Amino acid sequence: MAGHSKFKNIMHRKGAQDKKRSSMFSKLSREITVAAKMGMPDPDMNPRLRLAVNAAKAQSMPKDNIQRAIDKASKGDTENYEEVRYEGYGPGGTAIIVEALTDNRNRTATNVRTAFSKNGGNLGASGAVSHGFDRMGLITYPASAGDAEAMFEAALEAGAEDVSSNEDEHEIWTAMDALHEVAKALETALGAADSAKLAWRPQTMVEVDEANATSLLKMVDTLEDDDDVQTVWGNYEVSDEVMEKLG
Repeated sequence: MAGHSKFKNIMHRKGAQDKKRSSMFSKLSREITVAAKMGMPDPDMNPRLRLAVNAAKAQSMPKDNIQRAIDKASKGDTENYEEVRYEGYGPGGTAIIVEALTDNRNRTATNVRTAFSKNGGNLGASGAVSHGFDRMGLITYPASAGDAEAMFEAALEAGAEDVSSNEDEHEIWTAMDALHEVAKALETALGAADSAKLAWRPQTMVEVDEANATSLLKMVDTLEDDDDVQTVWGNYEVSDEVMEKLG
């Protein structure tokens, strides 16, 4: 996903949120398997697995698929996925962080580097841009979960640090080490979230003009379409006027 609400419009153009279901399920399954392998295969005893399972349920992933992904972790022949982070610069001086789960570092690195270079970006070294972001927990709920005031009160009560609401959803930000506790408290009060995960929150935003937005959005789409890439974060902001021109 591109990031938080200030550039939420990017995620909603041309049905971009309706990505191929099979690809989405594949990424969700991979996260479930990795989470189950790193801890207990029981979601109640494994906070990361609980978040991964909840995220899968929010996307209507069948129970059988979820259980299969958990079971895969206990089998000796399962792929060894590594968590890898790439950092670089996109068009218009934007900062981009790419998080991946891969069983082949060379393949993933090549694909990510190509996505950057073909769309006016440059892949940097580890730590190149992450200093401009805060590592935080991000919990999202659909707008239908409640009005902005009710969500703010629930989030405050649960121990969250910040809340932002728009016409599509509510975003609840937490300290990195408080994500699981806040998510659990909110689940009791509001039901399961659409997603709950660690995120990169930009400290400052970069306004992207029409000339750079085309290349930037193409780069983000290419990265998000890669099976190994789990999330894409950035500090870019594209105005509604520019989005309209781009169609």
